[in-house]
Amino acid sequence: MPDRRDFLKLSALAVAATTGMPGFLARAAAQAGGDKTLVVIQLTGGNDGLNTLIPYSNGAYYAARPNIAIPKKDVLTLTPDLGMHPALKPLMGLWDAGHLAWMENVGYPNPTRSHFASMAIWHTADPTQAGADGWIGRVAEKIGDPFCASNLGGTTPLALRADTFSLPSIEGVDTFGVKLPQGVDGAFNAMLGAPRQGEADYLLRATRQMMKNTARVQQNVKKYKSGAAYPDDRFAAQLQDAARLIAAGVGQRIIYVSLGGFDTHAGQRAEQDELLGRLAGGLAAFYADIQKQGLADQVVVMGFSEFGRRVAENASAGTDHGKGSVMFALGNGVKGGVHGSSPDLEDLSEGDIKYRQDFRGVYAEGLHKWLGLDARAVLGGDFTGPGWVA
Repeated sequence: MPDRRDFLKLSALAVAATTGMPGFLARAAAQAGGDKTLVVIQLTGGNDGLNTLIPYSNGAYYAARPNIAIPKKDVLTLTPDLGMHPALKPLMGLWDAGHLAWMENVGYPNPTRSHFASMAIWHTADPTQAGADGWIGRVAEKIGDPFCASNLGGTTPLALRADTFSLPSIEGVDTFGVKLPQGVDGAFNAMLGAPRQGEADYLLRATRQMMKNTARVQQNVKKYKSGAAYPDDRFAAQLQDAARLIAAGVGQRIIYVSLGGFDTHAGQRAEQDELLGRLAGGLAAFYADIQKQGLADQVVVMGFSEFGRRVAENASAGTDHGKGSVMFALGNGVKGGVHGSSPDLEDLSEGDIKYRQDFRGVYAEGLHKWLGLDARAVLGGDFTGPGWVA
């Protein structure tokens, strides 16, 4: 019979080889409290907030962007002063129902225009860039479950990195599972049946629970019937996988999805128009799906980008890296509307929008008001949000 060291090594191997087992420990999942899920959308590259939530009544907007501004006639009117990019039309139903929120002038102190540095700040929730772990990783550590949150995609982002572990990334729900090297499954199963004590007993119970939850996830995923027709693109497919994980009921508190390509230095209209269309199409299908599943009251979506763009367009019909920008949230648990005042386009910081809302306040509302967690313990301080959670 293999000894304790062999058991620990094989069990650790199973855990390491797991491509995204939610609900690693039943006890930890119970400690998490509640059944609500926060889906975080990362718009990678620096989405242009001014051409997303458009100040169409402001002449300074059109003066700064003679070639790339969205014509007034095309703007999806939300208020007498603001409207959405026309590519976001699939989200208008959510707006009309009061389930779509926009947060204006979001940023952080002493902003940077570096993709790497700014994304690290958003991922760690630390503008000093002193933190090495992610804000979602800290959530997992507070809950005590390394599988209470997952990234849907290839590489686990910094946001999901914890001090003692990294949360999993799932390439596809259909293919995740415990995968052991050839020839060790028999010994591994024998170890699962042997009595253990102390640390080994803890790992034994955890591994058994992981195997049990794996089987349950696969059973529930097979029962899943989509409640919507998703667009045929990778982002939409990842959102459908998010809906499948939520419908499987495996205790996911946070699910992370990314959509890249927003670094629009040249030819911005064509690039951003297409990307915002993919964003809106995927999110509209996702909401319709969870609504059909009877889960719409349990899920909200929160979206961000690492920074906005400069107010003035550049010589290549694009925009360069900026500072303050917009965030969005959608779902039945969202207080719809525009939160915060519109940016003053005649009072800029080095050509950029000044931030007024610290992004950690937006995070804090999602953590505390939606997930019921201790936001201060995760974010390291008290931050006031704009009031986007209903």
